[in-house]
Amino acid sequence: MAIVFDTGGVAPAERADAITAAMQEASAPCNVVHENLDGSAHARFAVWEFGDVNIFRADMSGIQLIRTPKQIRTSPSPLLAIAVHRRSAARYEQNGHQHELAVGDLHMMDLNAPYDFRWMGAGGSTCLHVPLDQLDLPIERIRRAAPHLSRSPFYRLVAGHITEMTRQADRLSADPTARLTGSASVDLIRGLLLSTSEPEYRDGAVIPSQIMLAEIRGYVRRNLADPDLDAARIARALNISVRLLYKTCAAADYSLAQWIISQRLDRIRDDLTRPHLRHQSIAVIALRWGFRDPSHFARRFRATYGVTPREWRRTTTEDGGHAAPRA
Repeated sequence: MAIVFDTGGVAPAERADAITAAMQEASAPCNVVHENLDGSAHARFAVWEFGDVNIFRADMSGIQLIRTPKQIRTSPSPLLAIAVHRRSAARYEQNGHQHELAVGDLHMMDLNAPYDFRWMGAGGSTCLHVPLDQLDLPIERIRRAAPHLSRSPFYRLVAGHITEMTRQADRLSADPTARLTGSASVDLIRGLLLSTSEPEYRDGAVIPSQIMLAEIRGYVRRNLADPDLDAARIARALNISVRLLYKTCAAADYSLAQWIISQRLDRIRDDLTRPHLRHQSIAVIALRWGFRDPSHFARRFRATYGVTPREWRRTTTEDGGHAAPRA
């Protein structure tokens, strides 16, 4: 297990403060209120990475987490949290809705809206953090779906996926295909949100175009390494016409070709910071993400990031291998 924090080695008198600091680091900043301040507070956190997606597992004593509007303004989150409650009963309030959680329940936490989450006694939860920009859904649509997840046919499927993914997380996260597991998880969450039925949103007038655009972008992400990825191939894979493909993208003010290039550059920029890829040439890494022409790749990289690929790799090496946040 990828343990990132455990109070087992922390003095009892220091545990509450240590848990608070660790929680701020592992999730979005929030106010942490402990049920017990007598030294009996305890916690164990584990995190596994699956490309841009991660699993965060928390087992801890009674807690209340309050995220305020000020914290959201100063520290907005790029992630959406989908969690399976694993132990004890819990409750939370967000966007005017109150929720009671039993063991096994699936719920969504919007990290960019105030919330009050709590459980009494020892509890536990497993959370899948998904990048909002990869869901390709309007935030309003996500928030409308949140209180009604149990109406989705994906509800139990997603809960089981997160549970099983966590159970095998050590093996899955260490596998070379870990990023694919993360991408599949994004697709599942998108399906969960799009298939959720809510009383005030039954006509689904905007859903077909949202689904189509999400499918297009999802297919692109899964096939970025294919140098022959183009509109014709995408349309064929999704069983639609090239005309409908471009019409869907145009309606969303979305340039398919430019987005493919930007996603490829983003992946290459990340790979150039990875210590275990230092032995690979920049040209090999670029080719792996679909750039056949090294000169064309170098020009696009510099135009996008303001530095050459070699300068970027050297700078991140000198800084200890930490990449800048994604644009």
